[in-house]
Amino acid sequence: MTDKKPDTNVKTALRVIEIIEIFARETKPLSLSELARHLDAPVSSCLGLLRTLAGRGYLYEAGRRQGYYPTGRLLAMAQRISSADPILEKVQPSLEELRDTTRETVVFAKLDLMNKRVVYLDVLASPHPISYVAVAGALKDIHANSLGKALLSTLDVDVRKKMFSGRRLQAYNERTLVTIDAIEADIKGSRERGWFANLGESMDDVGAIAWPVKVSGNDYAISIAGPLYRIESNLEGHAQKLRVACRFLEQNI
Repeated sequence: MTDKKPDTNVKTALRVIEIIEIFARETKPLSLSELARHLDAPVSSCLGLLRTLAGRGYLYEAGRRQGYYPTGRLLAMAQRISSADPILEKVQPSLEELRDTTRETVVFAKLDLMNKRVVYLDVLASPHPISYVAVAGALKDIHANSLGKALLSTLDVDVRKKMFSGRRLQAYNERTLVTIDAIEADIKGSRERGWFANLGESMDDVGAIAWPVKVSGNDYAISIAGPLYRIESNLEGHAQKLRVACRFLEQNI
């Protein structure tokens, strides 16, 4: 007889994460029935999760029939974890300087080889009112992302081709590269010019340039992202600052 307990544990963990994401999206207290609807799950199973989270101090009841809302415990835990991150602590000053000198959003990322996507490890928001907005933990398609291309360049050609073999790459618009040959040509050209780009390939009005960086023996990448018109008008200047930041990190960390 097959033991189903591991699958159940994974599903429960996923439900907890989904509850956190729902509160982040809705930004208001939610009743049990509302949460069940958002989760597309039975009220009975949601009740157990809410009671457990409330019992651990992560949720509180806003008032009788006013729904549940997260306490500050979740934020405190997240801040404690983030402040002790061994990599982000080392790169943070350089990321902040890059954000301040370019005045655009700066993203630090790594390849998620299991899911074959780019994961954003940190996002430093631009001070501009009109800017590229993203959050740490976001997952992006490798082929339509400047960070993805920069990270692909750190892999052997055979590894890159194996990653895309048998996969249908999503075309976000007519600019998106959707063939292995096109991606390989773009990587070659990007190395020669000194920056990897996503100029409206995933979102029509958003542009970004990126460059790989090796930190503590592992491959990461940094990007500068913003409205397409601002990125395109500052390509060379931003690229130079980006490479300087990456070179500094590689030589000093």
